[in-house]
Amino acid sequence: MAGAGTSTDAQAHRRVAAKLSVQYARGLALAHFVSVTELLVAVLALSGHAPGATHVHFTEKNTITAVVLAVLGTIAVALAGVVSLAPSLRWFVSGREPDSNERRTACKLSRRQSAIIAATWVVGAAIFVLVNPQAIVTSAVPTGLAVFFGASATVATALLLTQRTIRPIVAAAARDAEDLVRYPGVLARLINMWLLCSAIPTMAIAALILMRANGWIIPRTAAIDIPILVLSLVAVLVGLRGMVLVSRSISDPVHEVVAAMAEVEQGRIDSSVHVYERSEIGRLQSGFNRMVSGLKERDHLRDLFGRYVGDDVARRAVEEGASLSGDVRDAGILFIDLVGSTELAAHHPPEEVAGVLNDFFRSVVAAVDQRHGLINKFQGDAALAVFGAPLAIAGAASAALATARALGGQLRRLPLVDFGIGVSAGPVFAGNIGAENRYEYTVIGDAVNEAARLADLAKTSDRRILCSDAALARADAAERRHWASCGSIVVRGRSQATHIAAPTDNE
Repeated sequence: MAGAGTSTDAQAHRRVAAKLSVQYARGLALAHFVSVTELLVAVLALSGHAPGATHVHFTEKNTITAVVLAVLGTIAVALAGVVSLAPSLRWFVSGREPDSNERRTACKLSRRQSAIIAATWVVGAAIFVLVNPQAIVTSAVPTGLAVFFGASATVATALLLTQRTIRPIVAAAARDAEDLVRYPGVLARLINMWLLCSAIPTMAIAALILMRANGWIIPRTAAIDIPILVLSLVAVLVGLRGMVLVSRSISDPVHEVVAAMAEVEQGRIDSSVHVYERSEIGRLQSGFNRMVSGLKERDHLRDLFGRYVGDDVARRAVEEGASLSGDVRDAGILFIDLVGSTELAAHHPPEEVAGVLNDFFRSVVAAVDQRHGLINKFQGDAALAVFGAPLAIAGAASAALATARALGGQLRRLPLVDFGIGVSAGPVFAGNIGAENRYEYTVIGDAVNEAARLADLAKTSDRRILCSDAALARADAAERRHWASCGSIVVRGRSQATHIAAPTDNE
């Protein structure tokens, strides 16, 4: 079965490689054929206007030679391109990571493609000149100019027609590699397009007019309307192709970045784009990836920060900066402490004690979060919850009292758990305490101390929950109906008596 699966995978890889090879060869062949056709049309349009020895270019023998060379050149470009692409396809279609040599080979695909095209044109031109040994001197210069224009047009067209095939390969090879493909910048691309598609054809037309006007090479009586018309049409076609090439070389990667930005905006911060060239476009792509990496790190840190100090504190720290210098808020304070945790640890295995504590704190966190409170800190087997800070909420005291009643009912159902809960309310300072490089968000005030003292007293009360009259005074009427007065007591650290109350029921 494993052998059959391996054979099936190999066949699938071969099919993909064959498909990409055909697609690549078709693009190269079409680019060469279109450029040769344009050049032949321009040359034939000039037929009859080249006096003397230059007329040798337009003989029947040379026309046939040019057509044969065009066909052979098209085949040669396609085959050489497939051979050049094959080493990169072997690792790309299999999905494995390329080694350093394979990376360098793939990153130079476009460069080798241009070299193959240029070599094909040079060899074809050399053969064409050698076919006319009696006119080598007179045919060399015009043939050289034709090769320059034709090769330039073919290179530009081939880049346009093959970039969708080789771009994923180059992107995979350039990943985490320093030697990315060197592409000209946006300004250089625009200048090259202007030079090839506008400046050179316009100069050629101007040269025809000047030569005819002064009788240089072209007689003054010669008609050049058709050559000018053909050159203009060729310039239009080459210009259109160049414009599409340059615009797509810029717009395609920009669209990828825009699409990835939309994904990040929707919360998918694992998005990234391929970086496959070293230019302004490549810097945009790599810059976007670095930005997303920074966002992922920031989101991760915020998530970790939120686990320790609560989502509200984490969000406010991210939005307002690390200072969070603090302010005075009217808050509800809930302090809860386990009873007999030392004995629990002495008579039960550590893993069982950890399980009890996790169940205890899980219930506390869920109840506090339900009413938009903040677990400010865990202190061994105790927890301090704050309602109304750092973000103000309506009915902070009522939320603290309702949370205490809900916890009373939930924690009584947990095995091996006994507790005391104290609730108070009043003005507290809520903010960061510590040094610049190490902050702790906390709340400080008499209400905090009072809640902690009431939690100690509650461990010996019937309901295990006590609150101060300060909390009841700030609660709404609906919440006060769930509490009954238990008298007054002087708590540790205070000189005046505190009126306390206990719940008449649990949620």
